[in-house]
Amino acid sequence: MQKVRWGIIGCGDVTEVKSGPAFNKIENSELVAVMRRDGAKARDYAERHGVPKWYDKAEELIHDPEVDAVYIATPPDSHAAYTLQVAAAGKPVYVEKPMALNHAQCQEMIMACKQADVPLFVAFYRRSQAPFLKVKELLEQKAIGDVRFVSIKLCQPLQPKMYGDDLPWRVQPEISGGGLFHDLAPHQLDILDFILGPIVSASGQIANQAGLYDAEDMVTAQFRFESGVLGSGLWCFSVAEQQQADLIEIVGSAGRITFPTFARKPILLETAAGTDEFLLPLPQHVQQPFIQSIVEELTGKGKCPGSAASAARTSWVMDQMVGRN
Repeated sequence: MQKVRWGIIGCGDVTEVKSGPAFNKIENSELVAVMRRDGAKARDYAERHGVPKWYDKAEELIHDPEVDAVYIATPPDSHAAYTLQVAAAGKPVYVEKPMALNHAQCQEMIMACKQADVPLFVAFYRRSQAPFLKVKELLEQKAIGDVRFVSIKLCQPLQPKMYGDDLPWRVQPEISGGGLFHDLAPHQLDILDFILGPIVSASGQIANQAGLYDAEDMVTAQFRFESGVLGSGLWCFSVAEQQQADLIEIVGSAGRITFPTFARKPILLETAAGTDEFLLPLPQHVQQPFIQSIVEELTGKGKCPGSAASAARTSWVMDQMVGRN
C-alpha cells in the first residue's frame, strides 16, 4: 500500500482520544469511514472528527472499496466474527484487546487471516510507548543483572457503576470473556511477553468475593517464562481506596525495576549504586506510535512490534490462569 485508508467498526469511547484521531495524524494514513449500530451516534462521531463517511452496518463499511484496512473497536464478543468478515473481504485487520473471548477464538482469527493472506494486528499499544521501551532497554543493558522473578499487583476499589442491574459490559463474561481481569491484565501480561519473552506455563485461582456481578473479581496466578524466569500475579477489584496498587516488579541478580502499567508514575531502578527514576512522556493519543508502526508495516517501511501470535499467547495465558484449559 502507498497509503492506508482506515475504517472503524465500533466508534465508542476508546476511539474518541486514545486511537481514533491518530489515524489522521500519521503519514500515509487516513480515517475515511466509521460504523456504529446506532446510526445517529456514528454520524455524530463522523461529524465531530471530520470523517467523510459513516455507517450503521458493519458489512457496508467492510465492503466499501475506499476502505483499505479495518480497526475493530467493539467489545471482545464480536472480535472474532468481525475479523473473519474483514479477512474474507481481503483487508488487513487491527482489533482491540483482549484479542477475543478466549484462545480458541484467537486461533480461529489467525487461521482466517492466514488463509486470506491478510495481516492481523492487536491493540497492545504499550509495546510502542516510551516507558515500556525504557524498561526493555534497561533489561537488555543488564541494569539489574540476570532476571530472577517477576510480580504483578493490580488492586482497585469497588466502583459505584458496578452496583445494580445496569452493569458495564466489562464485567459481563458473555461479552468481555470475564471480569476486569480480562480487561486490564492483558496489557500487563503482553508487556511482560514483550520485554521478557513468552510465558509457557501458567495456573491460577479465581474468586468472586464482593458478589456484585457474575464474573470473577479476584485472580491469583503463577507462571513461568520460556527463559526460566518465574512470576506471580494478584488482581483484586474490591479493595479499600487506600489499598489500591498498580505495580510490576522485576527482580534481578543485581537489583530491581518497578513500574506501573496504568498510572503516571516513574520507573524505579534500584541497584547497589542507588535509585534512578525515569518518568517518560506519553503521546496525547496513546495508540498513535503503535498505529504508526502498523501503517509502516502495511506500506513496507517498517515492522509492528506486536503480532497476532503474541496477542494470542496472552489470551492463552489468561485462559490458564482462570482455569479455562
